[in-house]
Amino acid sequence: MTKQVQLYLNDKAWARWTALLLIALMMFFAYMFVDVMAPLKTMLEPQLGWNSAAYGTYRSSEYILNVCGFLIIAGFILDKTGIRFTGVLSASLMVIGALIKLYGISDWMSGTGIESWLNSWWIEMPASAKMAAFGFMIFGCGCEMAGTTVSKAIAKWFKGKEMALAMGLEMAIARVGVFAVFSISPWIASVMGSVVAPVAFCTVLVCIGLISFCVFCVMDSRFDRQLGKDAKSEVASDEEFKASDIRKIFSSHIFWVVALLCVLYYSAIFPFQAYGAEMLQCNIGDISAQEASNIFRWFPIGAAVITVFLGNFLDRRGKGATMLIYGALLLIACHMVFAFLLPVTHSKLLAYVTIVVLGVSFALVPAALWPSVPKIIEEKVLGSAYCLIFWVQNIGLCLVPLLIGYVLDGVNASNPVVQADLAQLQMYKEMNVDAPADFFIHYNYTVPMVIFACFGVMALILAIYLKGLDRKKHYGLELPNIKPSAVTAEAEIEAAEE
Repeated sequence: MTKQVQLYLNDKAWARWTALLLIALMMFFAYMFVDVMAPLKTMLEPQLGWNSAAYGTYRSSEYILNVCGFLIIAGFILDKTGIRFTGVLSASLMVIGALIKLYGISDWMSGTGIESWLNSWWIEMPASAKMAAFGFMIFGCGCEMAGTTVSKAIAKWFKGKEMALAMGLEMAIARVGVFAVFSISPWIASVMGSVVAPVAFCTVLVCIGLISFCVFCVMDSRFDRQLGKDAKSEVASDEEFKASDIRKIFSSHIFWVVALLCVLYYSAIFPFQAYGAEMLQCNIGDISAQEASNIFRWFPIGAAVITVFLGNFLDRRGKGATMLIYGALLLIACHMVFAFLLPVTHSKLLAYVTIVVLGVSFALVPAALWPSVPKIIEEKVLGSAYCLIFWVQNIGLCLVPLLIGYVLDGVNASNPVVQADLAQLQMYKEMNVDAPADFFIHYNYTVPMVIFACFGVMALILAIYLKGLDRKKHYGLELPNIKPSAVTAEAEIEAAEE
Protein backbone atom coordinates (compact mmCIF):
# COMPACT_ATOMS: atom_id res chain seq x y z
CA MET A 1 0.00 0.00 0.00
CA THR A 2 1.31 3.42 -0.96
CA LYS A 3 1.42 5.86 1.94
CA GLN A 4 -0.09 9.26 1.16
CA VAL A 5 1.97 12.24 2.26
CA GLN A 6 0.01 15.38 3.10
CA LEU A 7 1.49 18.47 1.49
CA TYR A 8 1.16 21.72 3.39
CA LEU A 9 1.23 25.19 1.90
CA ASN A 10 4.83 25.75 2.94
CA ASP A 11 5.84 22.58 1.07
CA LYS A 12 5.22 24.50 -2.14
CA ALA A 13 8.29 26.56 -3.05
CA TRP A 14 6.31 29.40 -4.63
CA ALA A 15 4.14 29.74 -1.52
CA ARG A 16 6.87 29.92 1.12
CA TRP A 17 9.04 32.26 -0.96
CA THR A 18 6.03 34.47 -1.65
CA ALA A 19 5.36 34.57 2.09
CA LEU A 20 8.98 35.58 2.67
CA LEU A 21 8.73 38.34 0.07
CA LEU A 22 5.58 39.77 1.64
CA ILE A 23 7.01 40.03 5.14
CA ALA A 24 10.43 41.16 3.85
CA LEU A 25 8.74 44.04 1.99
CA MET A 26 7.32 45.30 5.27
CA MET A 27 10.82 45.39 6.79
CA PHE A 28 12.27 46.88 3.60
CA PHE A 29 9.90 49.85 3.84
CA ALA A 30 10.44 50.09 7.61
CA TYR A 31 14.22 50.37 7.17
CA MET A 32 13.66 53.06 4.55
CA PHE A 33 11.58 55.12 6.98
CA VAL A 34 14.10 54.70 9.82
CA ASP A 35 16.87 56.40 7.82
CA VAL A 36 14.82 58.72 5.59
CA MET A 37 16.18 61.82 7.38
CA ALA A 38 19.78 60.60 7.77
CA PRO A 39 20.95 61.85 4.36
CA LEU A 40 19.05 65.12 4.96
CA LYS A 41 20.74 66.16 8.22
CA THR A 42 22.55 69.09 6.61
CA MET A 43 19.15 70.43 5.49
CA LEU A 44 17.41 70.08 8.86
CA GLU A 45 18.95 73.12 10.56
CA PRO A 46 18.32 75.54 7.68
CA GLN A 47 14.74 74.31 7.07
CA LEU A 48 13.49 73.10 10.46
CA GLY A 49 15.91 74.70 12.92
CA TRP A 50 17.18 71.37 14.27
CA ASN A 51 20.72 71.49 15.63
CA SER A 52 22.74 68.30 16.19
CA ALA A 53 21.45 67.90 19.76
CA ALA A 54 17.83 68.08 18.58
CA TYR A 55 18.56 65.61 15.78
CA GLY A 56 20.34 63.25 18.19
CA THR A 57 17.36 63.38 20.56
CA TYR A 58 15.02 62.61 17.66
CA ARG A 59 17.12 59.60 16.60
CA SER A 60 17.28 58.29 20.16
CA SER A 61 13.51 58.49 20.53
CA GLU A 62 13.07 55.41 18.32
CA TYR A 63 14.29 53.21 21.16
CA ILE A 64 13.00 54.98 24.30
CA LEU A 65 9.81 52.97 24.86
CA ASN A 66 11.58 49.72 23.92
CA VAL A 67 14.21 50.43 26.59
CA CYS A 68 11.44 51.18 29.09
CA GLY A 69 10.16 47.63 28.68
CA PHE A 70 7.95 47.58 25.59
CA LEU A 71 10.29 45.17 23.79
CA ILE A 72 9.85 42.62 26.58
CA ILE A 73 6.08 43.12 26.43
CA ALA A 74 6.25 42.66 22.64
CA GLY A 75 7.78 39.21 23.11
CA PHE A 76 5.00 38.30 25.52
CA ILE A 77 2.36 39.55 23.02
CA LEU A 78 3.93 37.49 20.25
CA ASP A 79 3.94 34.33 22.38
CA LYS A 80 0.35 34.81 23.50
CA THR A 81 -1.40 36.12 20.35
CA GLY A 82 0.62 34.68 17.49
CA ILE A 83 2.25 35.96 14.33
CA ARG A 84 -0.72 37.47 12.52
CA PHE A 85 -2.10 39.65 15.32
CA THR A 86 1.35 40.81 16.43
CA GLY A 87 2.45 41.55 12.86
CA VAL A 88 -0.61 43.63 12.07
CA LEU A 89 -0.28 45.44 15.41
CA SER A 90 3.40 46.23 14.80
CA ALA A 91 2.80 47.41 11.22
CA SER A 92 -0.11 49.58 12.42
CA LEU A 93 2.10 51.16 15.09
CA MET A 94 4.64 51.97 12.40
CA VAL A 95 1.96 53.64 10.27
CA ILE A 96 0.63 55.67 13.22
CA GLY A 97 4.13 56.76 14.24
CA ALA A 98 5.04 57.69 10.66
CA LEU A 99 1.91 59.84 10.29
CA ILE A 100 2.59 61.65 13.58
CA LYS A 101 6.17 62.37 12.51
CA LEU A 102 5.00 63.63 9.11
CA TYR A 103 2.45 65.88 10.80
CA GLY A 104 5.12 67.29 13.12
CA ILE A 105 7.53 68.43 10.41
CA SER A 106 4.89 69.62 7.94
CA ASP A 107 3.09 72.96 7.67
CA TRP A 108 -0.08 71.33 9.04
CA MET A 109 1.14 71.81 12.61
CA SER A 110 2.55 75.29 12.00
CA GLY A 111 0.64 77.99 13.86
CA THR A 112 -1.59 75.53 15.73
CA GLY A 113 -2.22 75.31 19.46
CA ILE A 114 -0.21 72.06 19.50
CA GLU A 115 2.86 73.89 18.23
CA SER A 116 2.44 76.62 20.86
CA TRP A 117 2.08 74.03 23.62
CA LEU A 118 5.15 72.09 22.44
CA ASN A 119 7.18 75.31 22.32
CA SER A 120 6.17 76.11 25.91
CA TRP A 121 8.38 73.39 27.44
CA TRP A 122 11.88 72.05 26.78
CA ILE A 123 12.72 75.11 24.69
CA GLU A 124 16.03 73.64 23.49
CA MET A 125 14.13 71.64 20.86
CA PRO A 126 11.81 73.05 18.18
CA ALA A 127 8.18 71.90 18.31
CA SER A 128 8.65 70.00 15.04
CA ALA A 129 11.51 67.96 16.55
CA LYS A 130 9.44 67.13 19.63
CA MET A 131 6.47 65.93 17.60
CA ALA A 132 8.71 64.01 15.19
CA ALA A 133 10.44 62.35 18.16
CA PHE A 134 7.05 61.33 19.61
CA GLY A 135 6.02 59.77 16.31
CA PHE A 136 9.39 58.06 15.88
CA MET A 137 9.02 56.65 19.40
CA ILE A 138 5.76 54.94 18.43
CA PHE A 139 7.24 53.84 15.09
CA GLY A 140 10.21 52.30 16.93
CA CYS A 141 7.91 50.15 19.05
CA GLY A 142 6.28 48.77 15.92
CA CYS A 143 9.57 48.29 14.08
CA GLU A 144 11.26 46.27 16.84
CA MET A 145 8.11 44.19 17.40
CA ALA A 146 7.94 43.55 13.65
CA GLY A 147 11.55 42.33 13.64
CA THR A 148 10.87 39.60 16.20
CA THR A 149 7.59 38.69 14.49
CA VAL A 150 9.26 38.29 11.11
CA SER A 151 11.90 35.98 12.61
CA LYS A 152 9.22 33.76 14.12
CA ALA A 153 7.23 33.77 10.87
CA ILE A 154 10.26 32.64 8.86
CA ALA A 155 10.97 29.90 11.38
CA LYS A 156 7.38 28.68 10.98
CA TRP A 157 7.24 28.73 7.18
CA PHE A 158 10.76 27.38 6.58
CA LYS A 159 10.95 24.78 9.34
CA GLY A 160 12.92 21.85 7.97
CA LYS A 161 13.64 23.78 4.77
CA GLU A 162 15.90 26.64 3.66
CA MET A 163 15.59 28.53 6.97
CA ALA A 164 19.11 29.96 7.14
CA LEU A 165 18.94 31.11 3.53
CA ALA A 166 15.50 32.65 4.10
CA MET A 167 16.66 34.58 7.17
CA GLY A 168 19.73 35.78 5.31
CA LEU A 169 17.67 36.95 2.36
CA GLU A 170 15.18 38.76 4.61
CA MET A 171 18.04 40.56 6.32
CA ALA A 172 19.61 41.42 2.96
CA ILE A 173 16.34 42.78 1.55
CA ALA A 174 15.83 44.95 4.64
CA ARG A 175 19.36 46.36 4.36
CA VAL A 176 18.80 47.21 0.70
CA GLY A 177 16.10 49.53 2.06
CA VAL A 178 18.88 51.66 3.56
CA PHE A 179 20.61 51.79 0.16
CA ALA A 180 17.33 52.79 -1.47
CA VAL A 181 16.50 55.59 0.96
CA PHE A 182 20.01 57.08 0.80
CA SER A 183 19.56 57.16 -2.99
CA ILE A 184 15.99 58.45 -3.13
CA SER A 185 15.61 60.71 -0.09
CA PRO A 186 18.07 63.50 -1.04
CA TRP A 187 16.85 63.41 -4.66
CA ILE A 188 13.20 63.90 -3.63
CA ALA A 189 14.20 66.63 -1.17
CA SER A 190 16.18 68.40 -3.90
CA VAL A 191 13.40 68.19 -6.49
CA MET A 192 10.65 69.23 -4.07
CA GLY A 193 12.82 71.70 -2.16
CA SER A 194 11.78 70.33 1.23
CA VAL A 195 12.74 67.61 3.72
CA VAL A 196 9.02 66.90 4.21
CA ALA A 197 8.55 65.32 0.76
CA PRO A 198 10.79 62.23 1.26
CA VAL A 199 9.23 61.63 4.68
CA ALA A 200 5.77 61.73 3.10
CA PHE A 201 6.93 59.32 0.38
CA CYS A 202 8.30 56.82 2.89
CA THR A 203 5.15 57.14 5.02
CA VAL A 204 3.16 55.92 2.03
CA LEU A 205 5.58 53.00 1.68
CA VAL A 206 5.06 52.08 5.35
CA CYS A 207 1.31 51.94 4.65
CA ILE A 208 2.00 49.62 1.72
CA GLY A 209 4.08 47.47 4.11
CA LEU A 210 1.00 47.08 6.33
CA ILE A 211 -1.03 45.97 3.32
CA SER A 212 1.73 43.55 2.33
CA PHE A 213 1.67 41.90 5.75
CA CYS A 214 -2.13 41.66 5.65
CA VAL A 215 -1.80 39.67 2.41
CA PHE A 216 0.68 37.41 4.19
CA CYS A 217 -1.87 36.95 6.97
CA VAL A 218 -4.33 35.49 4.44
CA MET A 219 -1.71 32.93 3.41
CA ASP A 220 -0.73 32.21 7.01
CA SER A 221 -4.37 31.67 8.01
CA ARG A 222 -4.75 29.11 5.24
CA PHE A 223 -1.52 27.43 6.36
CA ASP A 224 -2.84 27.20 9.93
CA ARG A 225 -6.09 25.63 8.74
CA GLN A 226 -4.02 22.96 7.02
CA LEU A 227 -2.05 22.33 10.20
CA GLY A 228 -5.27 21.97 12.17
CA LYS A 229 -4.85 21.16 15.85
CA ASP A 230 -1.07 21.18 15.53
CA ALA A 231 -1.16 24.95 14.93
CA LYS A 232 -2.93 25.50 18.25
CA SER A 233 -0.27 23.65 20.20
CA GLU A 234 2.69 25.01 18.28
CA VAL A 235 4.13 26.76 21.36
CA ALA A 236 4.46 24.53 24.36
CA SER A 237 3.59 26.02 27.73
CA ASP A 238 7.10 25.59 29.08
CA GLU A 239 8.49 27.62 26.14
CA GLU A 240 6.35 30.69 26.76
CA PHE A 241 7.91 33.83 28.21
CA LYS A 242 8.03 33.65 32.02
CA ALA A 243 9.33 36.01 34.68
CA SER A 244 11.52 33.21 36.05
CA ASP A 245 13.26 32.99 32.67
CA ILE A 246 14.39 36.62 33.02
CA ARG A 247 16.11 35.89 36.32
CA LYS A 248 17.75 32.79 34.89
CA ILE A 249 19.07 34.62 31.84
CA PHE A 250 20.26 37.69 33.75
CA SER A 251 22.26 35.45 36.10
CA SER A 252 24.13 33.91 33.15
CA HIS A 253 27.70 35.17 32.71
CA ILE A 254 27.87 34.20 29.04
CA PHE A 255 24.59 36.04 28.34
CA TRP A 256 26.11 39.33 29.51
CA VAL A 257 29.24 38.78 27.43
CA VAL A 258 27.16 38.31 24.28
CA ALA A 259 24.66 41.08 25.13
CA LEU A 260 27.42 43.63 25.84
CA LEU A 261 29.31 42.61 22.70
CA CYS A 262 26.09 43.12 20.74
CA VAL A 263 25.27 46.54 22.19
CA LEU A 264 28.84 47.85 21.80
CA TYR A 265 29.17 46.74 18.19
CA TYR A 266 25.74 47.93 17.07
CA SER A 267 26.24 51.25 18.88
CA ALA A 268 29.04 51.94 16.41
CA ILE A 269 26.88 50.99 13.41
CA PHE A 270 23.27 52.17 13.58
CA PRO A 271 23.91 55.55 15.26
CA PHE A 272 26.74 56.03 12.74
CA GLN A 273 24.20 55.62 9.93
CA ALA A 274 22.34 58.63 11.32
CA TYR A 275 25.42 60.86 10.97
CA GLY A 276 27.40 59.12 8.22
CA ALA A 277 26.27 61.16 5.22
CA GLU A 278 26.92 64.50 6.95
CA MET A 279 30.28 63.21 8.22
CA LEU A 280 31.33 62.43 4.64
CA GLN A 281 30.18 65.84 3.45
CA CYS A 282 32.13 67.59 6.21
CA ASN A 283 35.29 65.48 5.93
CA ILE A 284 35.54 65.32 2.14
CA GLY A 285 34.59 68.96 1.69
CA ASP A 286 33.31 70.19 -1.64
CA ILE A 287 30.48 67.69 -2.20
CA SER A 288 26.71 68.02 -1.96
CA ALA A 289 24.37 66.13 0.34
CA GLN A 290 23.35 64.03 -2.69
CA GLU A 291 26.98 63.06 -3.42
CA ALA A 292 27.61 62.19 0.22
CA SER A 293 24.49 60.00 0.27
CA ASN A 294 25.56 58.32 -2.96
CA ILE A 295 28.82 57.29 -1.28
CA PHE A 296 27.27 56.20 2.01
CA ARG A 297 24.49 54.15 0.41
CA TRP A 298 27.03 51.46 -0.55
CA PHE A 299 27.53 50.58 3.11
CA PRO A 300 24.43 48.35 3.47
CA ILE A 301 24.87 46.89 -0.02
CA GLY A 302 28.22 45.33 0.87
CA ALA A 303 26.66 43.78 3.95
CA ALA A 304 23.57 42.58 2.08
CA VAL A 305 25.52 40.89 -0.71
CA ILE A 306 27.85 38.79 1.44
CA THR A 307 25.53 38.05 4.39
CA VAL A 308 24.03 35.03 2.65
CA PHE A 309 27.47 33.67 1.72
CA LEU A 310 28.78 34.17 5.25
CA GLY A 311 25.77 32.36 6.67
CA ASN A 312 26.46 29.42 4.38
CA PHE A 313 30.15 29.43 5.41
CA LEU A 314 29.20 29.40 9.10
CA ASP A 315 26.75 26.56 8.52
CA ARG A 316 29.40 24.41 6.84
CA ARG A 317 32.80 25.59 8.15
CA GLY A 318 32.16 27.42 11.43
CA LYS A 319 34.67 29.95 12.90
CA GLY A 320 31.94 32.13 14.44
CA ALA A 321 34.06 33.53 17.30
CA THR A 322 36.90 34.33 14.91
CA MET A 323 34.49 36.20 12.64
CA LEU A 324 33.42 38.37 15.58
CA ILE A 325 37.06 39.37 16.17
CA TYR A 326 37.69 40.19 12.50
CA GLY A 327 34.46 42.18 12.31
CA ALA A 328 35.41 44.31 15.33
CA LEU A 329 38.91 44.93 13.92
CA LEU A 330 37.48 46.15 10.60
CA LEU A 331 35.03 48.38 12.47
CA ILE A 332 37.83 50.06 14.44
CA ALA A 333 39.98 50.56 11.35
CA CYS A 334 37.14 52.14 9.35
CA HIS A 335 36.15 54.64 12.04
CA MET A 336 39.79 55.64 12.57
CA VAL A 337 40.10 56.28 8.82
CA PHE A 338 37.00 58.48 8.97
CA ALA A 339 38.39 60.31 11.99
CA PHE A 340 41.95 61.03 10.84
CA LEU A 341 42.72 60.10 7.21
CA LEU A 342 39.63 61.28 5.36
CA PRO A 343 39.74 64.88 6.69
CA VAL A 344 43.37 65.11 5.48
CA THR A 345 43.07 63.43 2.08
CA HIS A 346 39.49 64.49 1.16
CA SER A 347 39.55 61.40 -1.05
CA LYS A 348 36.26 60.14 -2.43
CA LEU A 349 37.94 56.85 -3.38
CA LEU A 350 39.10 56.34 0.22
CA ALA A 351 35.58 57.09 1.40
CA TYR A 352 34.08 54.51 -1.00
CA VAL A 353 36.60 51.82 0.00
CA THR A 354 36.16 52.45 3.73
CA ILE A 355 32.36 52.39 3.47
CA VAL A 356 32.45 49.05 1.63
CA VAL A 357 34.89 47.57 4.18
CA LEU A 358 32.62 48.75 7.00
CA GLY A 359 29.80 46.92 5.21
CA VAL A 360 31.90 43.75 5.29
CA SER A 361 32.30 44.21 9.04
CA PHE A 362 28.55 44.67 9.36
CA ALA A 363 28.08 41.35 7.58
CA LEU A 364 30.69 39.46 9.61
CA VAL A 365 29.45 40.26 13.10
CA PRO A 366 25.66 39.76 12.77
CA ALA A 367 26.17 36.63 10.65
CA ALA A 368 28.35 35.14 13.39
CA LEU A 369 26.61 36.59 16.45
CA TRP A 370 22.97 35.58 16.08
CA PRO A 371 23.50 31.91 15.07
CA SER A 372 25.91 31.61 18.03
CA VAL A 373 23.26 32.44 20.63
CA PRO A 374 21.56 29.00 20.49
CA LYS A 375 24.94 27.41 21.21
CA ILE A 376 25.41 29.26 24.48
CA ILE A 377 21.83 29.70 25.72
CA GLU A 378 19.56 26.87 26.86
CA GLU A 379 16.88 26.13 24.24
CA LYS A 380 14.02 26.50 26.73
CA VAL A 381 14.85 30.18 27.32
CA LEU A 382 16.25 30.95 23.86
CA GLY A 383 13.35 33.15 22.75
CA SER A 384 13.49 35.15 25.98
CA ALA A 385 17.26 35.48 25.60
CA TYR A 386 16.95 36.95 22.09
CA CYS A 387 14.33 39.38 23.37
CA LEU A 388 16.53 40.49 26.26
CA ILE A 389 19.61 40.85 24.05
CA PHE A 390 17.54 43.14 21.81
CA TRP A 391 16.46 45.05 24.91
CA VAL A 392 20.07 45.59 26.02
CA GLN A 393 20.97 46.56 22.46
CA ASN A 394 18.18 49.14 22.38
CA ILE A 395 19.61 50.84 25.48
CA GLY A 396 22.79 51.62 23.55
CA LEU A 397 20.93 52.57 20.38
CA CYS A 398 18.82 54.97 22.43
CA LEU A 399 21.67 56.71 24.25
CA VAL A 400 24.44 56.83 21.64
CA PRO A 401 22.72 59.07 19.03
CA LEU A 402 21.89 61.48 21.84
CA LEU A 403 25.53 61.37 23.04
CA ILE A 404 26.92 61.99 19.54
CA GLY A 405 24.53 64.89 18.94
CA TYR A 406 25.54 66.70 22.12
CA VAL A 407 29.25 65.91 21.60
CA LEU A 408 29.07 67.23 18.04
CA ASP A 409 27.60 70.53 19.23
CA GLY A 410 29.93 70.71 22.23
CA VAL A 411 33.27 70.12 20.47
CA ASN A 412 32.31 72.57 17.71
CA ALA A 413 31.11 75.33 20.03
CA SER A 414 34.44 77.15 19.68
CA ASN A 415 35.15 76.08 16.09
CA PRO A 416 35.48 79.33 14.08
CA VAL A 417 34.38 77.68 10.83
CA VAL A 418 31.22 76.29 12.43
CA GLN A 419 30.47 79.58 14.17
CA ALA A 420 30.82 81.42 10.86
CA ASP A 421 28.40 78.98 9.23
CA LEU A 422 25.90 79.45 12.07
CA ALA A 423 26.21 83.24 11.80
CA GLN A 424 25.55 83.02 8.07
CA LEU A 425 22.52 80.80 8.70
CA GLN A 426 21.20 83.31 11.24
CA MET A 427 21.61 86.06 8.66
CA TYR A 428 19.46 84.11 6.18
CA LYS A 429 16.80 83.72 8.84
CA GLU A 430 16.81 87.43 9.69
CA MET A 431 16.50 88.27 6.00
CA ASN A 432 13.62 85.75 5.83
CA VAL A 433 15.20 83.93 2.88
CA ASP A 434 16.00 80.26 2.39
CA ALA A 435 19.60 79.13 2.67
CA PRO A 436 21.20 78.00 -0.61
CA ALA A 437 20.64 74.36 -1.52
CA ASP A 438 24.35 73.56 -1.12
CA PHE A 439 24.66 75.24 2.30
CA PHE A 440 25.77 73.06 5.22
CA ILE A 441 27.58 73.51 8.51
CA HIS A 442 31.18 72.26 8.39
CA TYR A 443 31.29 70.27 11.63
CA ASN A 444 34.51 68.65 12.85
CA TYR A 445 33.65 64.95 13.25
CA THR A 446 36.95 63.73 14.74
CA VAL A 447 35.75 63.21 18.33
CA PRO A 448 32.44 61.48 17.37
CA MET A 449 34.31 59.07 15.08
CA VAL A 450 36.84 58.30 17.84
CA ILE A 451 33.91 57.52 20.15
CA PHE A 452 32.56 55.05 17.58
CA ALA A 453 36.04 53.49 17.30
CA CYS A 454 36.19 53.13 21.11
CA PHE A 455 32.96 51.15 21.03
CA GLY A 456 34.69 48.89 18.51
CA VAL A 457 37.72 48.44 20.79
CA MET A 458 35.50 47.37 23.69
CA ALA A 459 33.61 45.00 21.37
CA LEU A 460 36.95 43.53 20.23
CA ILE A 461 38.01 42.86 23.83
CA LEU A 462 34.74 41.05 24.50
CA ALA A 463 35.04 39.07 21.24
CA ILE A 464 38.52 37.86 22.24
CA TYR A 465 37.22 37.02 25.72
CA LEU A 466 34.27 35.13 24.21
CA LYS A 467 36.61 33.06 22.04
CA GLY A 468 38.63 32.23 25.15
CA LEU A 469 35.46 31.15 26.98
CA ASP A 470 34.51 28.99 24.00
CA ARG A 471 37.90 27.27 24.09
CA LYS A 472 37.50 26.65 27.82
CA LYS A 473 33.78 25.79 28.03
CA HIS A 474 33.41 24.15 24.58
CA TYR A 475 30.28 26.04 23.49
CA GLY A 476 31.02 25.15 19.87
CA LEU A 477 31.22 28.71 18.52
CA GLU A 478 34.05 27.71 16.18
CA LEU A 479 32.25 24.59 14.97
CA PRO A 480 29.98 24.48 11.88
CA ASN A 481 26.24 24.68 12.44
CA ILE A 482 25.59 21.68 10.18
CA LYS A 483 26.71 18.50 11.88
CA PRO A 484 28.50 15.80 9.82
CA SER A 485 25.71 13.35 10.65
CA ALA A 486 23.15 15.76 9.24
CA VAL A 487 25.16 16.13 6.04
CA THR A 488 25.46 12.35 5.72
CA ALA A 489 21.74 11.88 6.31
CA GLU A 490 20.92 14.52 3.69
CA ALA A 491 23.19 12.83 1.16
CA GLU A 492 21.58 9.44 1.83
CA ILE A 493 18.10 10.90 1.29
CA GLU A 494 19.18 12.51 -1.99
CA ALA A 495 20.75 9.24 -3.13
CA ALA A 496 17.57 7.32 -2.30
CA GLU A 497 15.44 9.82 -4.25
CA GLU A 498 17.70 9.43 -7.28
